[in-house]
Amino acid sequence: MTYKEARVYLDEMSRYGSVLGLDTIRGLLEELGNPQEDLKFVHIAGTNGKGSVLAYTSTILSKAGYRIGRYVSPTVLSYREKIQVDGEWISETELTKLTEEIQEAIARLETAGAPIPTLFEVETAMAFLHFKNKKCDLVILESGLGGRLDATNVIKNTVVAAFATVSMDHIGVLGNTIEEIAADKCEIIKPGCKVVSAKQREEVRKVLEEKAVRTGCSYKEARPENLTVLGESYKGMKISTEAFGTLQSTLTGAYQVENLATALTVIKALIDAGYQIPEEAVKEGVAKTSWPGRFTCLKEEPVVVVDGAHNEDAAKKLAQSLKQYFKDYKIHMVMGVFADKEYDKLTALLCPLAERVYTIHLPNGERSLSAGVLAEEAKKHCDNVKAYEGADAHTDLAKALKAAYANAREEYMEGEKSAVIACGSLSYLGDAIGIVESF
Repeated sequence: MTYKEARVYLDEMSRYGSVLGLDTIRGLLEELGNPQEDLKFVHIAGTNGKGSVLAYTSTILSKAGYRIGRYVSPTVLSYREKIQVDGEWISETELTKLTEEIQEAIARLETAGAPIPTLFEVETAMAFLHFKNKKCDLVILESGLGGRLDATNVIKNTVVAAFATVSMDHIGVLGNTIEEIAADKCEIIKPGCKVVSAKQREEVRKVLEEKAVRTGCSYKEARPENLTVLGESYKGMKISTEAFGTLQSTLTGAYQVENLATALTVIKALIDAGYQIPEEAVKEGVAKTSWPGRFTCLKEEPVVVVDGAHNEDAAKKLAQSLKQYFKDYKIHMVMGVFADKEYDKLTALLCPLAERVYTIHLPNGERSLSAGVLAEEAKKHCDNVKAYEGADAHTDLAKALKAAYANAREEYMEGEKSAVIACGSLSYLGDAIGIVESF
């Protein structure tokens, strides 16, 4: 099997869709020798901020000298980005070899009449195999969908169960109220682990804390108000902390203080659990943390920023960041979203801040909202809206970005403050980054 053949095989697995439940992945992992049982985990659930908490935590731990696996979803720059050790993506050779091993295991399951795993279950099993092969000291594991029946929740050796901000997410699948959604996500808590949470609304806090008590776990909530912002811009922030001194981060945005506070609380929990993490490792780890697609500045003169604000809560925080960092700027907003997202709320929050809006459709045709429909929604909040909806999503994205950049560049050359903001979904931002880098 070549790498290309491995990718074709994995892509074909997507026909099995997304099925919540743990029985199938348990069967697959048992066939593979249960690699997850030889690993220890920091398991992260939540709605917004999971990736940034993972990025901060894993980078700090790597700088402290531990070998750290990290499993992320969705990816922005490459498929191989999904599985990393100390920030290094799984190689094409390693991915191909593990795909062959999993393919053989699935063939045995088929012969025995067992259910066929979904793509996410296969990817999760592959990650566990890779992390075991690399002898990882700790794995920072991001939950895919919810917690209770998510494939990642097959693990048992959880050192810290961490929660980013929980808000209304996958309504009808995880639950219909914030309490029901929190109750689903809190099932990643395992007996005896340490529980860490971002600062939550009271209804969520109650659910998480009660679950921790029932499971015999300590519960600690982050206190972002204890972090003092010494300076910030769209390029980064300088933070004063009680426990780790002054920290410098290239990540920024209205939500990153909360995410950093949560990550530092995870680090404190790991120190309490016996991990050796000196202050210098925390400083270096925070400074070296990068997380593409989360309020990432790609260019200046004019400014170009990409941000995967894909739901209402994330859009509120992006709007807050735009008001804070680009108060007097003319905003050229490129936007593409999935049809199953609350795009009416996203446009209501973001489009009033834009001088012009350029709508696109996404490569995933089955889930993508048409650029035309999105444009009609955007027109309720912005007078200058143009839809780019041809036969090819990449071509239309390139046209939209080039138009937005050209208009912003012209304004900038005339002495005006101007910025391009690409947002709405993480799924197209990797493509967007590549296009912008060619300008």
